[in-house]
Amino acid sequence: MPTDQPPVAFVLVVILFALAEFAWRRRSGRGYDLGSLGANLGVMAGQLVSRLVTGGVVAAAMIAVFRLAPVQWAMDDWRTWAIGFFVLEFFYYWQHRFSHTIRWLWTAHAVHHSPKEFTLPAAFRLGWTGTISGAWVVLLPMALMGFHPAVIATLLAINLRYQYFLHTEAVGKLGPLEWVFNTPSHHRVHHGSNAEYLDTNFGGVLIVFDRLFGTFAEERDDEPVRYGLTRPVTSNNPFVIAFHEWANLWRDLKHVRSPRGAWRVVFGRPSDLETGQPTGPATRPLALT
Repeated sequence: MPTDQPPVAFVLVVILFALAEFAWRRRSGRGYDLGSLGANLGVMAGQLVSRLVTGGVVAAAMIAVFRLAPVQWAMDDWRTWAIGFFVLEFFYYWQHRFSHTIRWLWTAHAVHHSPKEFTLPAAFRLGWTGTISGAWVVLLPMALMGFHPAVIATLLAINLRYQYFLHTEAVGKLGPLEWVFNTPSHHRVHHGSNAEYLDTNFGGVLIVFDRLFGTFAEERDDEPVRYGLTRPVTSNNPFVIAFHEWANLWRDLKHVRSPRGAWRVVFGRPSDLETGQPTGPATRPLALT
């Protein structure tokens, strides 16, 4: 769902934090992959264009569903925003979880998990085809509950802007805050391609739904996080990054022998369908029946 453009103050904060992180990484010996940075910025530019082109579709759908709501929450009531925060967090958790466990949704979300270096600018490496993949549909029930699309868009913007600051290795664990909030440590795990870390920590601002629904994993000192996809994307070309998973999906569909097999390829887990292991799309043609 489209959100308002970030205010100038937030853009300045983003730049300052990114520069501080750059200096920290260079000083700490971690290095900084400028090619990956360029890819992040290129993908970000394409994502902004895609939002301008397709955002109206999502907004129209949200408004249409909102008009069907039997009760509508007042936008000038603080309780609307307080309750809406937790409702949005709940639906965001499921939207994010489905984006990892349903391949059609993963085609767009895989873009965000493609960086092999975990830095603040990687937060802006977002897919260009989110409107087509349709993860935003998971938020429609919130409009049907009577939350105005502007409320949903604003809360989602706050959620996503908070998550910008989670994409870093510069912040360690934060003590008791780790029990309630999504933190850089939790989000590092979420971006890990380690088998122990796959499909965990889907929360936005909060981590409570992961703890409640059994998808929480803690960052471990004996299991350093390996970032990126289980089948890495080696190119820094924004177009390759944006469409690589769609290409994988189409490749696998060409080897399907039945409607049931096609359904599994399109809506199954984004895993090796032959072995059942969570290793990304199959590395060889599938013979699905």
